[in-house]
Amino acid sequence: MENGLILYPCYFDVKLSREEGRRVTRESAVLTPAVPDIERALASCGVKYRREKKSHPSWWYKHEGRIIAECAGPKTDLLKKVAIELKKISPKK
Repeated sequence: MENGLILYPCYFDVKLSREEGRRVTRESAVLTPAVPDIERALASCGVKYRREKKSHPSWWYKHEGRIIAECAGPKTDLLKKVAIELKKISPKK
């Protein structure tokens, strides 16, 4: 897997604004998304991925990690699919 689509937990965080890094709608976002949750969502979508111990450039001090997903379509489509699965996985708060 040479190239892929990079996914950070902040893309799905309901507490963040779009300017701060959220990439999905507030309705699709979840509280405290984590890399293991994103891994489960990708696995349920049937997408191959790998995990890296790298941080988002804006949140370099958090050390949350990131996912590199192998997907042929547009990144926005993948983000929507993962957000739907995260909603199913994440606990209701």
